[in-house]
Amino acid sequence: MVDHARATPATAPESIDEEEDTVSPRRISTRAHGPDAAHELSLLSLGFERVTGLDEVGRGAWAGPVSVGVVVFPPEGDPPEGVRDSKELSEDRREALFPLITTWCADWSVGHADPGECDRLGMTAALRLASERALSGLRSSPGAVLLDGGFDYLSGPGPRSATAPHIQTVVRGDSACVSIAAASIVAKVTRDRYMRSLAPSFPGFDFDRNKGYPSPVHRRALAGAGLTSIHRRSWSYVDDLAFR
Repeated sequence: MVDHARATPATAPESIDEEEDTVSPRRISTRAHGPDAAHELSLLSLGFERVTGLDEVGRGAWAGPVSVGVVVFPPEGDPPEGVRDSKELSEDRREALFPLITTWCADWSVGHADPGECDRLGMTAALRLASERALSGLRSSPGAVLLDGGFDYLSGPGPRSATAPHIQTVVRGDSACVSIAAASIVAKVTRDRYMRSLAPSFPGFDFDRNKGYPSPVHRRALAGAGLTSIHRRSWSYVDDLAFR
């Protein structure tokens, strides 16, 4: 499942010197208490024309998909004021920022791995699958991907393709890189909307509020009714359920 958006074409250089830390002449506002574009501008200065931030949501949920958002950093224009890690924002604020981000960025997409895929593949492979689906939703492949965290789950086992994008992991990237923060917001808003749409089909589970994450209401519903068709069945929370 992919939520697709607009795109612009770009090219990528054949190699990159990861030690170089120069930035392009283009200027962009830097916030003292939020993510900035230093990583994106550094990659652009090295010749990558489609620098893309990537972040996931739903990894810790009991129900629903794991979702990955990607946002292509635009060549011009400051990002919307207030872009932050989605966890630092209220639901109303994320919803307000969503159309501003999708207008500002050069392209965006959200990919998902469903609960059955999370169970069958394991979370690392499910994240890779959701990421591949998100990236395939872009109209042109990125030259470089800024990936939140310290672990590259995107590359996968085996040799890398010559056409694969350069991957740069950034610890706490959703707090440091504006494209990653923007990706976290589009992923969170898209997944939350999906979980709200499912809530009427599963009364009592409060999915419109908890979005499939653990909560007292969610726990009580599981104890009384057991698993639904959108629950992950290999997670440890299932072990003590009377009804599965």
